[in-house]
Amino acid sequence: MVRIAAVRGAAHARHLCRRIPAPTCRGPSGITAAVAAPAVCSRPSSAHPRHLSTTRALASTAPPTSRSIAELPDRTHPRYLQSAKPGSSLLVLNWPRPPRNLLLVQKLYAPDVTESVILFARHIRSEYPDVHIVVEPRVADAIQKHLGFAVFVADHRSNIADKVDVVATFGGDGTVLRAASLYKLHGSVPPIVSFSMGTLGFLGEWSFADYKKAWRQMYMSGSDVPEAREADYLQQGENRNLTTRGAVRHEGWERMKGKCLGHQRASRVLLRHRIKADIYDRAGRSINHQVSDSLSSQGRSTIAESKEPSPSLRAINEISVHRGSHPQLAIIDIYQNGHFLTETTADGILISTPTGSTAYSLSAGGPIVHPLVKSLLITPISPCSLSFRSLVLPLDTKVVLRMSSRNRGRELDLSIDGKRCCGVLPGTEIRVEGEFVGRAGPGEEWHGGVPCVIRSEEDDPWVGGLNGLLKFNHPFGRDPAMDDMSD
Repeated sequence: MVRIAAVRGAAHARHLCRRIPAPTCRGPSGITAAVAAPAVCSRPSSAHPRHLSTTRALASTAPPTSRSIAELPDRTHPRYLQSAKPGSSLLVLNWPRPPRNLLLVQKLYAPDVTESVILFARHIRSEYPDVHIVVEPRVADAIQKHLGFAVFVADHRSNIADKVDVVATFGGDGTVLRAASLYKLHGSVPPIVSFSMGTLGFLGEWSFADYKKAWRQMYMSGSDVPEAREADYLQQGENRNLTTRGAVRHEGWERMKGKCLGHQRASRVLLRHRIKADIYDRAGRSINHQVSDSLSSQGRSTIAESKEPSPSLRAINEISVHRGSHPQLAIIDIYQNGHFLTETTADGILISTPTGSTAYSLSAGGPIVHPLVKSLLITPISPCSLSFRSLVLPLDTKVVLRMSSRNRGRELDLSIDGKRCCGVLPGTEIRVEGEFVGRAGPGEEWHGGVPCVIRSEEDDPWVGGLNGLLKFNHPFGRDPAMDDMSD
């Protein structure tokens, strides 16, 4: 019993020692110091640090969050130089400095495409650490959760026209059109590198298997190419104060010169023409601003807003007016350069670019036009006439579509590149003309159009699309490759 009481007394003493604070004493200098406590009263010193290390470990494994494009540096505009190859109508891409802001536009609701986009983003992060990845808001969460670094989201805090240097698309022709449509209110479109991963590949230039080569060649375009040196020499003749570009060195280019296929190689660009439209109500007032506001709200802050108060609407494929869900046919008056051309009674009317000649216009019976032919097409949609055939006009032709009063007050649907923009009432005019593409004068840079980065000058993607996708002049009942040519 005495031994048990002694043990209980010692345990009680230890319990009191933990609860009673250590006594203090004041030294000669007036500094308060704690009196040394017995060893039994000491607390485990590792309890708190262990808790902190666990918290830090959890914080370090938390996925990064997306950031706004407002944090990115301003956009870098490339130059487009004439190719040195005789007879070539392509342009040479030439960056004044390495591109830094890359917008990824992907086919929606396609998990395999999303996996490819994630693989591409990781490659860019690993090999090109100075390049920032920008994504659309609708796919930001799906992309961000698979990456160990933060991506930037195109939001309302900044205009993508002021931030994005280059666009990469992953999908079919619809994905390329959607990327170009982000700039339908803006006159300047960044270069587009398109990877064919969709149903159609007429606008898709690259196979995804070549994504490293495609990006490397585009990224290095401008580091040191003969066309750039020649252009600088010519401009120096006009402006003697111009600094030679050869003396400029950028870390991104210097890092990749040993890995590229030759620093004097540059990407070739096919500059696709666009058409633009201005809308006027029956009183002759422009209503472009109303349509542009509607498009900006539909685009979830990804539409490149224009600094113009009432910007024109631009299309890379076509501008269409259609009867929509109404059972009656649409009645539209067509004017060409101020002269009355015809009145059409049809399901609708198409004003197409050469690029769009192989899209809706082709399905409606229109001709096939090479994308570099400066022209626009007028194609009726199921007209009530056997003599109304598609017309090919010069690019600078001014075409007016006037909604006839015989439509009896009903709206017709106005669509740009297949997407409905608004309804147009009788008396409304849609004034269409080709967007200027080229140089404004000697020594000026190329501007306008949609610059598409192609594989090489030796391969003609237009001919390949005609033969491989449209089966141009494919004979009936047999395969030309298996035909016996012995006769």
